[in-house]
Amino acid sequence: MELPFDANQRFVYESVIIIQFFHFLLCSNVVSVFNAFLINLILHIGGQIDILRESLLGIIPKKDKDSSSHFTVKEVIKEHQKIITFSEHIEHLYSYIAMVLFVSDILIICCLGFTIVASIGRPDVLKNIIRVLLYYFAINMEAFIFCFAGEYLSAKSKSIGDAAYASLWYELDSRTNRTMLFLIMRSQNQLTITVGKIMNLSLERFTSIIKTSGSYISVLLAMY
Repeated sequence: MELPFDANQRFVYESVIIIQFFHFLLCSNVVSVFNAFLINLILHIGGQIDILRESLLGIIPKKDKDSSSHFTVKEVIKEHQKIITFSEHIEHLYSYIAMVLFVSDILIICCLGFTIVASIGRPDVLKNIIRVLLYYFAINMEAFIFCFAGEYLSAKSKSIGDAAYASLWYELDSRTNRTMLFLIMRSQNQLTITVGKIMNLSLERFTSIIKTSGSYISVLLAMY
C-alpha cells in the first residue's frame, strides 16, 4: 500500500499492520456471518419443503379415503403459503446484498486475474501468484455459495410440484382435486433469490460471472 505519510518508522509501521489485520479480520467475520446465515435459512426452508413433500405423498391413504382428507389438503396449502412467504423474506433480505456482492466480486476477480496473468514472465511470478491465488479462490467460493443457495432453493421448490403430482390427487373429490391442481400450478413458479430483482441466482449465473470476469481480464490485458 502507498500511504500519504511515512510508514517506515517502527511504531507507525506496526500500527498500520495491526489496524490492517483487525480490519481484514472484521470484514471476513462479517462476510462469514452473512454467508452462514443464508445457508442456515436455505437449509431450514429446504427441510420445511421436505416435510411438505412427505405430507403430499401421504395425503390420501390407499385404503382409507375419509372426509378428513380435505382438511389435510387445506393444511398443506397453508404450509406451502408459509414457505412461499418465508422465501420472499429471504429474497427481500439478500437481494441487494447479493447485488453488491456480485458487483464487487466481479471487479475483484478481474483485478486478481489480471494480476496473475500480468505477472507471468516476471522474476517474482511465483510470489505474486501464491499471494493472490488463495484470495482468488475465496472470492469465487463466496459467489458460488450465493449461486448454489439460489439453485438449491429453486430445485427444492420444483420438487413440491413433483410430489403433488406423484400423490393420489386424482382420487380426491372434485373440490379438493381443483385445489391440488392449483398447488401444482403454483409450484411451477420456482422460489429463488435474485440479484437486485434483476436476475436469479443459479449455477448458470455463476458460470456467467466467471465468463464475464474472463472477458474483462482480456480487455485489461489489451489496455495494459
